[in-house]
Amino acid sequence: MSIATIVVEDNKSISENLIIALKEMTNVQVIAVAETPVDALALVDKNSADWELMILDLYLREGTGLSVLQACRDRIAHQHILVFTSMATPHIRQKCLELGANAIFDKSSELQELFDYCNRYKAFENTAVIACV
Repeated sequence: MSIATIVVEDNKSISENLIIALKEMTNVQVIAVAETPVDALALVDKNSADWELMILDLYLREGTGLSVLQACRDRIAHQHILVFTSMATPHIRQKCLELGANAIFDKSSELQELFDYCNRYKAFENTAVIACV
């Protein structure tokens, strides 16, 4: 059973390669892609009960993923937001968790961990926050 996923990433090359890798390595089905916080929130509204995972970059064109995290704090418990960033410092990780991220992954060194989380998602789906830091 595939996991309905929204990818929020403004770098087309990273987004395209991530989607290909997710398709090959996980049971994720990308249902939508956004490049800005406004577009991401519009997708969340449009697919309010349909998405299960969001893979969210923090540094986006026209804003940051932090605003998306903040706006999605009251999402359904099975909807997980996975921050996937090149700036996964301890401070950023803590801030993301405070804003409701379920897990944070460094783009340069934790790609396999992101895939592992996606593959184990069904085990976590009713858990509000998983601290993968």
